Amino acid sequence: MSRVAKRPVELPKGVELKQSASALTVKGPKGELSMPVNHEVEVSMDDSTASISPRSGSKFALAMAGTTRALLNNMVTGVSDGFERKLELVGVGYRAQAQGKTLNLTLGFSHPVAFAVPEGISIETPSQTEIVVKGIDKQKVGQVAAEIRAYRPPEPYKGKGVRYSDERVVRKEAKKK
Repeated sequence: MSRVAKRPVELPKGVELKQSASALTVKGPKGELSMPVNHEVEVSMDDSTASISPRSGSKFALAMAGTTRALLNNMVTGVSDGFERKLELVGVGYRAQAQGKTLNLTLGFSHPVAFAVPEGISIETPSQTEIVVKGIDKQKVGQVAAEIRAYRPPEPYKGKGVRYSDERVVRKEAKKK
């Protein structure tokens, strides 16, 4: 069996898990998330823990048990604590400003970039060169951060661009004559 699926998912106080025929719903202080459950996986609940086990010994069932456990754990973490991803803008004149459901970016193009913030995600700009993407869905937070970064990924010569706060950009040496 998957090593990941062997560990039960602990449900913190204020988080409740509901199971229907083919879906799991997790409700917590920050919101509610649901996901479909594969028919090869069985979810059993105790007081404050949920255990995932495969219904058969097939390779697919074992893989899906680990995947389901990881996704369920991310949902529990999301509705209780939430997820956030920090981005930095490096470059002269590169700025970000959050206005309602729009993120205005000045990234050295001839035009400003207006990024529409999707539902369930909040974006803050503590300073003009910092962006904080927050939400309860880990996949959605990462996807939004990746879309913002894709407007101007960091380039290897001067290091200018939008980067994750924990990203290390390997610099190249300029061409010699």
